[in-house]
Amino acid sequence: MWFITGASRGFGRIWAEAALERGDSVAVTARSLKSIKPLKEKYGERALLLELDVTNPQQVHDAVNSAHQHFGRLDCVVNNAGYSLVGMIEEAKLGDIRALYETNILGAISVIQAALPLLRAQGYGHILGVSSGLGHTTLPLIGYYCSSKWAFEAIHESLALEVKEFGIKVTIVEPGAYATEFGSPQSFKAAESQDIYSQGRAQFMERMLGIERGDPSATPQAMFKLVDSENPPLRLILGSAILPWIRQNYADRISTWESWEAVSNSAQGEPVPHQSYQL
Repeated sequence: MWFITGASRGFGRIWAEAALERGDSVAVTARSLKSIKPLKEKYGERALLLELDVTNPQQVHDAVNSAHQHFGRLDCVVNNAGYSLVGMIEEAKLGDIRALYETNILGAISVIQAALPLLRAQGYGHILGVSSGLGHTTLPLIGYYCSSKWAFEAIHESLALEVKEFGIKVTIVEPGAYATEFGSPQSFKAAESQDIYSQGRAQFMERMLGIERGDPSATPQAMFKLVDSENPPLRLILGSAILPWIRQNYADRISTWESWEAVSNSAQGEPVPHQSYQL
């Protein structure tokens, strides 16, 4: 049984429909029930449609508990809802940045906090956080989106350590570039641009046009292998382009750290006696 946020389009919709097609039950959530109504018409009782805005904690709590009550359990909780803020660091308004974090970070936390008591009580469950290859590196113009995924990854990685003893699994899913609706106006908000960045913006957009995008319909089988695994990984990349990029990114980081290692070590100073503290 799946609980999937952000299932009106993109990966959420593709995975929800693929899971239903293979015979699974799915709590399909979206901000508008109209967008997911065809799933109920096609798959009947195995598709539970729930209106959900992840920025509303009470609605999140009610949706998660309704799904659990309807199906009697929660197997896979997929934190998929999110969008991008397009704009240089200087350009984005604080209100838009807060709104991005409300959905991409705090919304995911609300889902986790609503689901955990139920998963602990049943003694199993798998939380899947849909991040991005940009959870490891950054690009200009979408720095705030990248930052939300860095925070998202840290939260889910800590969560994995905290809930392992309860039989709960956590996986961070990191898709590369895919031909989904993620780049549509419904999936991002654009900051008001400044002329000073026009050249950099044009160069970035030209670079994006040249990126090879994967077929999103190829992803469900990878997701099924993940959730069916007895020992799923903490991280799973989707697509072939991200791992080489991450390898180079981490190699560059290590090279920089090592070249400044003597300076770093000199900042250690003399050992200081341990002082006890209480959390």
